[in-house]
Amino acid sequence: MTMKRESYSSAAPWEAIVGYSRAVRTGPFIAVTGCASVGPDGELVGEGDPYAQATRCIEVIREVLESAGAGLTYVVRTRMFVTNIDQWEEIGRAHKEAFGDIMPATTMVEVSRLIDPRMLVEIEADAVVTDQ
Repeated sequence: MTMKRESYSSAAPWEAIVGYSRAVRTGPFIAVTGCASVGPDGELVGEGDPYAQATRCIEVIREVLESAGAGLTYVVRTRMFVTNIDQWEEIGRAHKEAFGDIMPATTMVEVSRLIDPRMLVEIEADAVVTDQ
């Protein structure tokens, strides 16, 4: 049996350059690629503010999940890539505000840098839609 595969784009410039989708849904599984703190205009949101950037990353995740017929409540795993692990509490606060009742499995790791040196955090998510 072959499952239907749907790809979702955010029109971010990196998608065409690198060759990826913002999210891919196969059956009940939705994988959301790493989301950075970029606004609809393509500009960075929250420069210098790890909390604001994490909040925007989660908004991007929510938006693409909703376009795929899901939402944050379906998230089972997140991964947070941060450029300064000392900012974990601010980033964690944004994560808890969005996922505190959901409690997905999560990982936070420090990386040397992200695609734009002003980016402090990138978050990806996996979701499973079980009620459709």
